[in-house]
Amino acid sequence: MINRRKFIKIAGSTGIVLGLGSLPLNLFAEDKSKNITITILSTNDMHSRIEPFPSTDKHNPGMGGMAKRAALIKKIRNLGNEVILLDAGDIFQGTPYYNEYHGALEIKLMTEMGYDAATIGNHEFDNGLDNLSSQISKAGFPFICSNYDFSRTPMSGKTIDYKIFEKSGIKIGVYGLGIELKGLVFEKNYGKSIYLDPIETALSYEKLLKEKGCNIIIAISHLGFEYETDKVSDIKLAKATSNTDIIIGGHTHTFLEKAEIVTNQNNREVVISQTGWGGINLGKTDIIFSKKYMQIVSNSYTPKIINSQV
Repeated sequence: MINRRKFIKIAGSTGIVLGLGSLPLNLFAEDKSKNITITILSTNDMHSRIEPFPSTDKHNPGMGGMAKRAALIKKIRNLGNEVILLDAGDIFQGTPYYNEYHGALEIKLMTEMGYDAATIGNHEFDNGLDNLSSQISKAGFPFICSNYDFSRTPMSGKTIDYKIFEKSGIKIGVYGLGIELKGLVFEKNYGKSIYLDPIETALSYEKLLKEKGCNIIIAISHLGFEYETDKVSDIKLAKATSNTDIIIGGHTHTFLEKAEIVTNQNNREVVISQTGWGGINLGKTDIIFSKKYMQIVSNSYTPKIINSQV
């Protein structure tokens, strides 16, 4: 494996491309069959927005909607690249659909769209642990939550700590991080759930995933993008980790037009993305991976707006 000692960053209007300066100059001239493009599609903070925003909405008229998102996801999948579809939490709460169905409809539609995994946001607790357990049990995809200990609650056994996906021989490890619930969620709604330090958890699982031979490691995070306080955020997480390549973020409703790039403990660059809220955007991160050198060649992040033209 080639040692990645230096990155060259090129920021453009459509995203960010990262090239590895230590790779051979003839890498891009080689047979393209030796490179694999893996597309990571992501959502966060959908907040039960099943239908598009009303045409009269002051900020997001006619935008979003799960039917149009499904059509865009299908279109991207049909391009032929390997695709992973992830969600970073706060699927529930925000429209009458949640009041009526308590999350069942959101889970059903996400299952039909072929989500590969999601993590848990604070609003998933709004109707308590019994409801959360019931809804998650209906999902056709796993909820990955590495830093909540649910062993003494109705959620015991309903989530997994990590998952490894294999795409064209490339192993992609995913772990998930949730925000501290105390002071944010009514205690009766999270009960005996135990919150584990997210940075310590991340260091543990990225090490485990690396030892299991993962070529790409992704954190799906509901910690929030950045704070003015010492509160743990995606920025702090990226700086503290060593082997995490990509952070799919949520919670702070941050619209990133291009990825945020942070240098980690190994002096490698971490890509952070977040797509705002309400299902307005679909995050799209393309990773070009060299099978010959078993190394990431480049990343590019371009959010896709979900509107009436989709």
